[in-house]
Amino acid sequence: MSRSAGVEKILARPTVGAVLSGGWRAERPVVDASKCKLCGVCWLFCPDAAVEVSEAGVVIDYDFCKGCGICARECPFKAITMVSER
Repeated sequence: MSRSAGVEKILARPTVGAVLSGGWRAERPVVDASKCKLCGVCWLFCPDAAVEVSEAGVVIDYDFCKGCGICARECPFKAITMVSER
């Protein structure tokens, strides 16, 4: 899917009543917008619903991301890399 295809915002986590859980990660995912095709695979595989996909791009909500790296491993375009939190 291209950026111009009109991607609606995709978010699986509830916006009210969610408990912040991303405080213990050692690595965090970083999205390279120039490689991202907004395919939503990262969103689909994120076990913590910490990925938001919209026309503006992919945003990782670090308040909920635990740094598991599944999004980076599953990204077919290698647009996500894991970097040290420290």
